[in-house]
Amino acid sequence: MTMTAPCSYLDTSTAAPLSITELMPGTYNLMEYAAIAAGEQVLILAEHGTDPVVIQAIAAAAAYRNADVHILSTLPFSAGGWDRSTPAALLPAAHSAVDVVISLTWWGEVHTAGLFFDEIARRRARFVSLHQAATAAALATGARFPLDLYFAIEARATAQLAAADEIRVTTHLGTDITFRDFATAGHHAPLTAGMWRPFPYGGVNFYPDRTDGVVVIEESTVTGVPGERTTVELTENRVTAIQGGAAAAELRRYAPTGYYMRHALIGLNPKVRSTGGTQFEREKHAGAFYFGLDALTHDGAVDRGGPGHAHCDCQFDRPTITVDGAPFVADGRLLLLDDPEIRVLAEKFGPADILLDPNPRLVLPPRFAR
Repeated sequence: MTMTAPCSYLDTSTAAPLSITELMPGTYNLMEYAAIAAGEQVLILAEHGTDPVVIQAIAAAAAYRNADVHILSTLPFSAGGWDRSTPAALLPAAHSAVDVVISLTWWGEVHTAGLFFDEIARRRARFVSLHQAATAAALATGARFPLDLYFAIEARATAQLAAADEIRVTTHLGTDITFRDFATAGHHAPLTAGMWRPFPYGGVNFYPDRTDGVVVIEESTVTGVPGERTTVELTENRVTAIQGGAAAAELRRYAPTGYYMRHALIGLNPKVRSTGGTQFEREKHAGAFYFGLDALTHDGAVDRGGPGHAHCDCQFDRPTITVDGAPFVADGRLLLLDDPEIRVLAEKFGPADILLDPNPRLVLPPRFAR
């Protein structure tokens, strides 16, 4: 692998103290998304390396709503949940005692047994995760995108995918995979009890039972950005071959029982950075695509009811995607951004040409954030 992919918040810069003013429009949208109300117990779960300015901005936004704010600093989680000893018992216990959890971890806490999706669904807390996105840059870019405008894009995208039979993804490097027999996660309004969602908001998720084709890895949880061509072949939703050099060997060692396709996501947020951001930030950019492989059980079975402890997310920044043969993303551009109804709605917040422009250098001015 190359060293261009950061491995933790220790690899990212921290923000100047006065920059907290630039983060407040994004933290306002975070509070709206999590539906935080006065008197609620809010737990901010940070890692020891999380930027203090980011923690302070989120804590201040929650306190301004008269929520009771608690901040817990923890050891980092492992990539894809490979370390089965985490989390410590303290974290699920704290999760059970609050109304909202805002997670500022680098790797996903939801790939551990104690904080897996089904565990979150059993509890009353609303759970928002800023995986690799608890940075000043993420809060000052994608987090500023107006929530109602995002929901309109998400609803339109979800409806198109839910009515489809086939999704095909291709790239310039040679990826060509087709998804069939899939279910979408559905359109989501602000969070309710037992829900987990990522932030900044940014994509439509789907869960296939049939995936066929070949993938050329561009960046993944396990390999970072490979230094040589690395391919993964899938048949009937299972990985049947991994070819390449050192990166391919890393993938095989990570999940010796084999992989299946757990889920995939198409990015929908035009103000999430497509350059300069981490993998889990860029995945939400409008027109980006990623999927998550996970480990088969020791019996070679698919088990979506629990963590595979080998979750490997693979990122593609400029895919071309068709839905039942119709163009959906063209070379990394989400075509829904040109939809007349979406553009009319965008004008309620500001100029549509600014709000829906996916150029990562055109940062949304705070006055257009809501």
